[in-house]
Amino acid sequence: MVAEQFHEVQKRILTACERAGRKREEVTLIAVSKTKPVAMLKEAYEAGARDFGENKVQEIVEKYLQLPDSVRWHMIGHLQTNKVRQVVGKAALIHSVDSFHLAKEIDKESGKKNIITDILLEVNVAGEESKFGFCLEETENALKEICQFQNIRVRGLMTVAPFVDYAEENRQIFRKLHEFYVDMKSKNIDNGTMGVLSMGMTGDFEVAIEEGATMVRVGTGIFGAR
Repeated sequence: MVAEQFHEVQKRILTACERAGRKREEVTLIAVSKTKPVAMLKEAYEAGARDFGENKVQEIVEKYLQLPDSVRWHMIGHLQTNKVRQVVGKAALIHSVDSFHLAKEIDKESGKKNIITDILLEVNVAGEESKFGFCLEETENALKEICQFQNIRVRGLMTVAPFVDYAEENRQIFRKLHEFYVDMKSKNIDNGTMGVLSMGMTGDFEVAIEEGATMVRVGTGIFGAR
């Protein structure tokens, strides 16, 4: 079941890329495996999944040793500063950096391990009070400050769009972040390290791809409802 749904999502990604005139390899599928048992992750892995997203540090820590080394773990949920130490060195990419304070902590822990940690800045494009992230207006200044750190590398931006009944309702959210992303790249604040735009989930990933997403985070579409 997991394998079939994984392949179906892959087909939908390909179709969305074709509609947008993009190459399939421009988009990475992250299988969001939060709360799912390791057996289901292994089934997705056998089907070809290599990027897995988790919301909780504890789940990355527990599953990290039970899957092959070729798995790339993505921390996509809100990250508390007191949990940073546990995830640095395990997550290939931390999507949810939503404050200067958190970035500073990731830099500090990465320095202790003598590694560089790849991160995305989370942007609350819709301005929802229930969501974390920098508001769009403050993101450029945050990017300038965070790019000064020695042990983290800003790879791009991420957003969690509002939950909507129709994917089209989020098109403007995705478009707005893509325009901002292109603007930031043109200013070269990041010294050329930005290439990731993480947006779109099970309900709206095709629209996100049409609007420039380079990573989509699909959970329910692969593993079924929680």
